[in-house]
Amino acid sequence: MPQLDKPAAAPASWSSGLFDCFDLCTYRCLTWWCPCVTFGRVAEMVDMGSTSCGDSAARYALLATVTGGCQWIYTYSYRGKMRGRPRRGARGDCCVHFCCERCALCQEYRELAARGYHPSLGWQLNMERRAAATAPPAVHYMAG
Repeated sequence: MPQLDKPAAAPASWSSGLFDCFDLCTYRCLTWWCPCVTFGRVAEMVDMGSTSCGDSAARYALLATVTGGCQWIYTYSYRGKMRGRPRRGARGDCCVHFCCERCALCQEYRELAARGYHPSLGWQLNMERRAAATAPPAVHYMAG
């Protein structure tokens, strides 16, 4: 499996603030009305394609429905994975997802975009785009 320049690679800090979700952007609206989709996209990228957006979104929706809104118990761990510290700082990640989960999801989505990924395309297409961008240019010789 190809390595991601790791959405899980630890940035020194986030490229945007937690409350920068109040700008006018598509994923902010998507996250407000359907946070399971935003989470699914983030999870697919962080898990480097080992889980699909659909599977993660379905788990999110199921947990939200069954637990009455305690899906943050599942989602906060991905924040730590993105920072490259799944265990360290877990308490803070947990608090952020508990208190303002939608802003946290938007921040994580923006972070992936800042690292050059397009979460809406999914893991496979992102990897294909990266491979095409790093491939040497094709040289065509004309017979003559």
